[in-house]
Amino acid sequence: MSSRTWSESRAEKRIQASIDDVPLSDITIKKYVRETDLSNLSKKVAYRVDGVHLYADILNLKDMLHVTETEGETCHRRTLRFLNLHYRAVQRIVNNEDTVLVDFHNQRLHTVVTKPYDDEAQRIHRAIAIGQLIIDVLARTGEDADHPAAKVRVGIDSGLALAVNNCRRGHREPLFLGEPANHAAKRSGGGTKAGIYLTNTARKVISLKTVSDEDASALTADEISISQGKAALVSTVDKVVADWKADLKANPIGRFEFTAHTPPYAGLDFESLSVTATRRQDAATVYADIDGFTKYVSANITDDEKAKHVVRSLRVLRSELDAVLHTEFRGRKVRFIGDCVHGLLVEGTYATTDEETTVSNMVLCAGGMRSSFRLALKLLDAAGTNAKSLGLQIGFEYGPMTATRLGMKGSLIRCSVSRGVLTAEREQGRCKGAETAIGETAYKRGSQAVRDLFGSNRIRADMDYADAVDGLANKGDKTAKAARTGAAGASLLQGATSSSGGYGFRDSPAGPAKRDGFA
Repeated sequence: MSSRTWSESRAEKRIQASIDDVPLSDITIKKYVRETDLSNLSKKVAYRVDGVHLYADILNLKDMLHVTETEGETCHRRTLRFLNLHYRAVQRIVNNEDTVLVDFHNQRLHTVVTKPYDDEAQRIHRAIAIGQLIIDVLARTGEDADHPAAKVRVGIDSGLALAVNNCRRGHREPLFLGEPANHAAKRSGGGTKAGIYLTNTARKVISLKTVSDEDASALTADEISISQGKAALVSTVDKVVADWKADLKANPIGRFEFTAHTPPYAGLDFESLSVTATRRQDAATVYADIDGFTKYVSANITDDEKAKHVVRSLRVLRSELDAVLHTEFRGRKVRFIGDCVHGLLVEGTYATTDEETTVSNMVLCAGGMRSSFRLALKLLDAAGTNAKSLGLQIGFEYGPMTATRLGMKGSLIRCSVSRGVLTAEREQGRCKGAETAIGETAYKRGSQAVRDLFGSNRIRADMDYADAVDGLANKGDKTAKAARTGAAGASLLQGATSSSGGYGFRDSPAGPAKRDGFA
């Protein structure tokens, strides 16, 4: 394995090129009007959309991931089939009711109700009815004890958001930025009880009483019934379930077949993955989330010129975070989730993951992300875009990881789900604006230098690349020492050519083969 390093000069060139790629003068902010097509948006166009945002969380995904004591193939096979069954049903509802599908991210759906265009109250009633339809349908789309029905919690908010291209090859869905998306997500993720939870903003529009605790105040059956009557959806539970069963018969899911990917993940082609071509092996996973972006959007969304800076900031910051992961540390982005990047990183061979090296490189990558983030804010400011209020929260974990695509034929969606993925998201969630957190398994599997760097609380503030490489190398971490030596040597070799790519190996069957339950 060649050393993975972050370079300020390389990062500066990338960031400046990203800034220059779409000048502010080329960005257009438009108002969303009747029959506007939000698919395949140009990266130079953003729409100001008044809509109702619905998030639906599958609450028992964690239970599925723990159906076996060890996180082996059986656990992952059951969980992926469980998700695939329910993705197919929900996607059918979204298509039938003509809402804007934004994303499926593991246990979480995001869709936006934009019609009727001139009636916010009716949009909210439709969102409530759709939320209940999802709950009722998924209560009937389990197959057996191994693949039970899904328990669902829905969050809903209404208001202005900015729709932009999500920059995902092979995907048509836009990305929505702003308070209604953020607040709906918080309501769906705000507790462990099923039901439909509205923000007070949405409650006021349909003349419901406001509540002191939005996350503890589900709509009553009578309130839902009123919305169902007003919404008059075209879909029924029986029809959706019948169509779902017919689709499963015509297009069976099949058995999930696992193979390992030859490291690094930079060469992984997500578009080639499917049920019968799913990757599985021990690896690291990371969530890098831009802190304060929702407030940044809210402060600028109503003014066209200010909104252009939001679009530019998102493009530059997310692009650079992805570049650090993919180009510098040879990892792979799973997807952009709003202003967050979810990715994977692995070192070793197709047969065996080098766990210490993987964890150490993940630490260095996290440091590189923060260094690039700071540099991007500086260069954006020099270009006239002030995004200094933004921060970066990073959480990562190590363990058995999956990579595949799920959903309906013709519109498969990327998925990487595991206990470690859920943990990495939680680790990111316990960070403040400039902190990095490491999961318990990565903490144990990493070198002693890694444990010393993060301390017993497994969190570190303001850890940039210099902090990471020096903090590890000075304590004897071999990966960091190689990275520091490699960077020093590279600075002495002016005009040196890059090495050729490593030998390619075939993908081999097998999942993780590690000690302490990683089997």
